Amino acid sequence: MALSAEGRDTADYYKALQSDELGVGFALAAAKHVLARRYPDHSVSIVPADAALRAGFAVTGRDSGVSVGYRYRPQYLAEVWKPGRPSRVFPIACKGNHSGASASHTQLASAAVHADAVHIGGWTDTPALIFSTELPVDGPMTVHLLHAPGNGGTLIHPAGEARDLDKELDQDNIFPGIQPPAVDGQAPDSVPGFHIEADHFAWFQHALARTGAAGLTAFAGDAAATVPYLTGRQGRKRYEGISHAAIGSVQDADHELLGIPFVGTDHVLRLNRTRVEAFSGVAEDLFEHLVKGRLTHYREEAHARRASWPTATWDDDWDGPVSIHPDGSVLALRVLPERDCRRCSGPA
Repeated sequence: MALSAEGRDTADYYKALQSDELGVGFALAAAKHVLARRYPDHSVSIVPADAALRAGFAVTGRDSGVSVGYRYRPQYLAEVWKPGRPSRVFPIACKGNHSGASASHTQLASAAVHADAVHIGGWTDTPALIFSTELPVDGPMTVHLLHAPGNGGTLIHPAGEARDLDKELDQDNIFPGIQPPAVDGQAPDSVPGFHIEADHFAWFQHALARTGAAGLTAFAGDAAATVPYLTGRQGRKRYEGISHAAIGSVQDADHELLGIPFVGTDHVLRLNRTRVEAFSGVAEDLFEHLVKGRLTHYREEAHARRASWPTATWDDDWDGPVSIHPDGSVLALRVLPERDCRRCSGPA
């Protein structure tokens, strides 16, 4: 017996979905580990590139403004930051496959095009990280990482231009395109992409901080707290209205995990017919800062506590694995007991 054509298509679809999602997960874990070791006195935040760039660019034709009209861009931006200091930004492009080294080499070349679509500062001077993760059917998993060197990416700006992170972000309209340097006094035509130049460095640092905060409040299921951190083009209206039942969440759960109170949201899902509860949230005291718009206080405290969180990965009272990140967020899983539905079955 063999799979039909439809069955093969379905299997291939799920394999591609799995390689994409696991490729992203392992790549971002590796990126945070590498950058944290390279900049030990800084914090590392991962921000979705689309969300951050939409604060200043019309990324697609559906956005208001002059569209960039370029489909290549990194999936994420890593912000390496320290309170009161300029951030350094690394575009991250990541892919995954179920094949081998030859497929990864092709993916790395493709990822380089995506990473190169964002320039921060000088021409071709932005450091970037590109990944390809091999997930063979049998054999070890391999993560390929390339680091594009560069002296740019640092959002250095005069002290007088520093933004108050507690204030809402003003949506900008940066004209699309990356400007190459002049040749013989002549400025060549711009190339497609996103260019953050020096006069937007302070604004972009503000945008990254606010976008990262929105990710945390959304992770905890608090739509009302997420709204002020986003601009209209970033999708603010999605959190102002009623969410679809299949994707909505509500910040109405709290748990003490590894001795720390967390608030957030929970979902129940099935893994191979086993009912599993997933809780996602943020440390209660840090989350209070975010809810009240005290982003500066949140970042100061999160940075000071980044190395003090518990390293244990299992909580006996919760009865499941727990993962606490340096930013104060947590993801916890546990198996739920199966319900006896014989009593709830009605007449045939």
